[in-house]
Amino acid sequence: MASVTLIGDDELLAGLLKEARFEKKKAAVKKHGASLQRKAMKNAVFTKGYSTGATKRSITLTIGNGGMSAKVAAGTAYSGYVEAGTRKMEAQPFMKPALDSVMEAFLADLGKAE
Repeated sequence: MASVTLIGDDELLAGLLKEARFEKKKAAVKKHGASLQRKAMKNAVFTKGYSTGATKRSITLTIGNGGMSAKVAAGTAYSGYVEAGTRKMEAQPFMKPALDSVMEAFLADLGKAE
């Protein structure tokens, strides 16, 4: 009778599990990044002052760092003033409330990927 002995299978399995967790983390970043963008766009309806919809249309999602980071940003030069307000204009936050609404679910999904 012949016998076969595998050497290194523990390292292989550990590597495969690590890769699977990495892919789950990337999927969570993509999913919740897209959710953040949608919610920020939904929130970007301004009732005070002159509104053209340019800020809403300028909100973009950029996935980077090999799928491990998501950046949602409003591209208008004045979006920061709308978000935080000025001494002459009351704040109309749209990004921070969107972030607050997705953060808990994002962290939960990352925890599941461990």
